[in-house]
Amino acid sequence: MSQPNKQPTWNPGQYLKFAGQRMRPALDLLNQVDAEAPSVVYDLGCGPGNVTPFLMGRWPEARHIGVDSSDQMLEKARAEHPTGEWVKADAKTWAPEAPAELIYSNAALQWVDGHADLFPRLMDQLAPGGVLAVQMPHNHAAPSHMGMREVVEAGPWRDKLLLVMREFPVGDPEVYYDLIAPKAANLNLWETTYAQIMEGDNPIAEWTKGSALKPLLDALTDPDENAEFFDTYSKAMQAAYPKQSDGKTIFHFRRLFIVAKK
Repeated sequence: MSQPNKQPTWNPGQYLKFAGQRMRPALDLLNQVDAEAPSVVYDLGCGPGNVTPFLMGRWPEARHIGVDSSDQMLEKARAEHPTGEWVKADAKTWAPEAPAELIYSNAALQWVDGHADLFPRLMDQLAPGGVLAVQMPHNHAAPSHMGMREVVEAGPWRDKLLLVMREFPVGDPEVYYDLIAPKAANLNLWETTYAQIMEGDNPIAEWTKGSALKPLLDALTDPDENAEFFDTYSKAMQAAYPKQSDGKTIFHFRRLFIVAKK
């Protein structure tokens, strides 16, 4: 797993363009969490706080603490949910104030390298009976991401972008079983592939622009080069994901889910 040179500067508006599709796996994960009344709910990699209302609705009496490394995301979360608590921290080194009853993380830990250390460490941060609930995109072998690699390698930006390219940051379920099972009383692992129905002329490129493509765009500081790269990638995605007869596009997106109770 490669390490980007720096954290991308996240754009909450771009990320939330597809809020509905991004929310569904978050709720699918939440529905599988067996935690009756945690006193504190940690949302690790909380982003703009888009899952916060659902966490607060599920556990209204709990303290809700969102953790993220992005000032932009935390600013948005703080503005939208002033009753929550918001902490800037790197998930790789973050630790709760006390052993946690619930650590929830939706679509965040794929940005953190060193999963062989990270997941056992997170399990060690749980109180007895505590729950670690994680969802991560596992779509890196799909045309959306493999095509990204092809465009990077074929263009004049190759040397610049290979330094920040992250190809397979998430392992197979067996990897996480071996990391977590020795520390878990109960472990639930599953994968879901969502057939997302997308609208617009360029929906796949617009989707990745708010996630996997963002570090590459950040690395191309020349506006013309940036625009050329995005245009080249967009055309590759339009070819890889042809529209249906009604003009919509189906984007198959695979995600990995982990719910572990200590």
